[in-house]
Amino acid sequence: MTTAELIVGGFCGVVLLGIYIWIGIALYLGYTKGEELSAYFKNSSSLITVDTHKHTGPFGKLQLIGGIASVVTFPRFFVKRGLVSAEDIERFPHPCRRKLIVLQWSVIGLLATLVFLVSLWESGVLK
Repeated sequence: MTTAELIVGGFCGVVLLGIYIWIGIALYLGYTKGEELSAYFKNSSSLITVDTHKHTGPFGKLQLIGGIASVVTFPRFFVKRGLVSAEDIERFPHPCRRKLIVLQWSVIGLLATLVFLVSLWESGVLK
């Protein structure tokens, strides 16, 4: 292994650790604030806060928090398609909104970084 491969491999490890930390934070939010956060979307489509998300264990909690974070981060997309009421998004508390937006963009950044590093590794440029 070359030094460049070791460095890229180390960065991949750091990104994977970040993804595990993200999953832990999302699970914590799902178990502690999941019911409270889903209560803000009473006028919206039930696709976002489906009751099955609440009762299917950890994966359901991740889906619930991921769906709410997506709606809060990209509200125009969901309002335009009629899945979310604009009033529900306006009533959503700003501190929670900021946390969920940071959570959403951090996972997008982590996954994009991981895809970049793996494609760099597979391209053969590092050899």
